[in-house]
Amino acid sequence: MDPSMLPCMFLRLNYFWGPLLLLAVQTIPVSADDWPQWNGPTRDGVLHESGMIARIPDGGLQKLWEQPINLGYSGPAVANGRVYVTDYVKTSGSVTNNPGSRDHLKGTERILCFDAVQGTPVWEHKYDRPYAVSYGSGPRVTPTIHDELVYSLGAEGNLICLRADSGKVVWDSDFALDYNAETPHWGHSAAPLIYRETVICLVGGDGSLVVAFDRSTGREKWRSLSASAIGYCSPTVVRAGGTDQLLIWDPSALHSLNPTTGHEYWNHPLKPGFGMSILPPIHEGNLLYASGVGGVSAMFRLATDRPEAEVLWRGNPRSSIYLATAGAIFDNGYLYGTDTRSGALVCARASDGKRIWQTARPTSGEDGPQGKSNASAFLTKTEHGYLIFGDTGDLISATLDPHGYTETGRFHAIDPLEVIGNRKVVWTFPAVSDGRLYLRNGQSVVCYSLKDNS
Repeated sequence: MDPSMLPCMFLRLNYFWGPLLLLAVQTIPVSADDWPQWNGPTRDGVLHESGMIARIPDGGLQKLWEQPINLGYSGPAVANGRVYVTDYVKTSGSVTNNPGSRDHLKGTERILCFDAVQGTPVWEHKYDRPYAVSYGSGPRVTPTIHDELVYSLGAEGNLICLRADSGKVVWDSDFALDYNAETPHWGHSAAPLIYRETVICLVGGDGSLVVAFDRSTGREKWRSLSASAIGYCSPTVVRAGGTDQLLIWDPSALHSLNPTTGHEYWNHPLKPGFGMSILPPIHEGNLLYASGVGGVSAMFRLATDRPEAEVLWRGNPRSSIYLATAGAIFDNGYLYGTDTRSGALVCARASDGKRIWQTARPTSGEDGPQGKSNASAFLTKTEHGYLIFGDTGDLISATLDPHGYTETGRFHAIDPLEVIGNRKVVWTFPAVSDGRLYLRNGQSVVCYSLKDNS
């Protein structure tokens, strides 16, 4: 793969779910109508509400409101009738979109709150924040909302806890100052995870790859692991082997930790290209799947009576799915996700990694098995099938199963603005809450209706 086509494939991250013996831990107890963190209530891209349209109508979706914002890759989060999104107001410097160097910018990082129904601004919190990151177009991390508190992590490692109703700061931490942590090349990108009374973050620094903070006071509860780089993969928790396991994927290995103490249960080598451990492993039954840039993927079999894992298979160039910026969904023994090398949506069998089918139609709009390198599509599973948000800014309704891809509707929802190679993309996970779809690019946040009014 051409490194010049490897920009911030770190911008969205997180995934897990598992039925039966391995129930995914829903760390944020909210109504099905809330979308309070990256990739949904349980970080698995599964929409838990009903009453949605079965397909996108021919005329597209009804736009409910739109508000101007500034640069950012971070997705919106929605809770208790409010929308939260972060951005960057650049005052000097140039965004070069050069994966080999860091942009040096001056500007203001902001956390913005809007009314979810009307779109009217509620509050904003801003602070001066010079940037020295590659692809400097704003913060990467979707805010996490829990118990009327907002947890925001900026691109340079400013972790801020604010009151959700007013934007008043409750506590904060600067990872560079507090932990001597170096900002990753493409910026901090791992979304904070709420686990019981803690908020768990990838931080960096010696012995503090991962840190658990008291979610109310910001006091450190524990720290764990060291690594030469922290990567871009958000922490997740699954229940397996009779216990909760915190999964941390740094650019060298996948780790399982005790989420209460930080004690390590197990680890397996898993080294993606360019240090780009990005998307959290996804989980179904006793299987756990992780993959990344550079043809790296592995399916693990989790023990049912203790916190252990063994490698069931590793991918090869003609099997598996190699994920970059957009996540995958584990659905009834099959994996669905966008392969970064082919730029196509792929269906692979979980038991052995065999590819069942692939199509570039969701990513490029063209029929055929090959799309554009590094193309991405963000999947949301609904009661009727799937919503697919392509990096072209198109929203698609479709059914996915081992028999193939069936597109049932499509419309252009938001313009792609970021230049990657010779094309423009929008690299942001969507949010869905109470029958409304929320999208953003580097100029605006927009809300559409997904309600079935028939």
